[in-house]
Amino acid sequence: QRLKVGNRVEVHGLSPIEGGSTTGPRLKRKEPPKPKYDGPMPEIVYEDDSVVVVNKPAGLTTMRHADEAAEFGERGRKFLPATLADLLPAVLGRPGKPLRAVHRIDRDTSGLVVFARNAKAERSLLEQFREHTVTRRYLALVRGKPTPGRIESHLVRDRGDGRRGSSPDGSGQKAITHVKIIEGLGHFTLVECRLETGRTHQVRIHLGEAGAPLCGERVYDRPLNGPPAPDESGARRPMLHAAQIGFVHPDTGEKMHWSRPLPDDMAKLLERLRDDD
Repeated sequence: QRLKVGNRVEVHGLSPIEGGSTTGPRLKRKEPPKPKYDGPMPEIVYEDDSVVVVNKPAGLTTMRHADEAAEFGERGRKFLPATLADLLPAVLGRPGKPLRAVHRIDRDTSGLVVFARNAKAERSLLEQFREHTVTRRYLALVRGKPTPGRIESHLVRDRGDGRRGSSPDGSGQKAITHVKIIEGLGHFTLVECRLETGRTHQVRIHLGEAGAPLCGERVYDRPLNGPPAPDESGARRPMLHAAQIGFVHPDTGEKMHWSRPLPDDMAKLLERLRDDD
């Protein structure tokens, strides 16, 4: 057996010369420790032989970034917090059978995420995400009242103040968000955001630059070179929930949709804002 740095070798019994076992030494590789997690567990919304749809709690990273995984290595996982991708095999009763992540939502965003169980499903889902045919709707509690309609910009890693954001010169990745007002709540608003594209932090950036950052937002809470918007909501995380997802099933060709209500912290904040309005 080929050994790798960090493997542990245990020799059981004596060598034949010493009158012990005639089978020779056995090598035993110790499995790396699994990441620990003590937060709320994900809810399995749907599963079959090809896809798994999960309702992710806020505070849980969807999957390990490739650069981070390469930096820490397999054994280094014990020093990193568990991800949704780490937990799912055991939750599904199939430990040791990893799933294939085809998209992600932010660590502090709750809601629906889809995983593939085989290469065919992975290819189909990735193609649907590339073609922007996957239905994704988010619910958000924001400060102020954004203008409903279509927001289009090109996002870059640094818009000029060290934050991701819209490029003034049109460089970067095209990002399109459709904003719909659901309910006015005095100085706050419940909005629905439909993603036409799925860029990193897209909803948070577009709402923040539109002057209506998420309640609890601490990064994308201001326009370029502008002051942060006041936040009297008391939210402890960005109030964003991936409420709906829909796609064509890789095997059957059927268009399927799922939805999940607001998590408890968002629902409680919504009720309080209604009472204060």
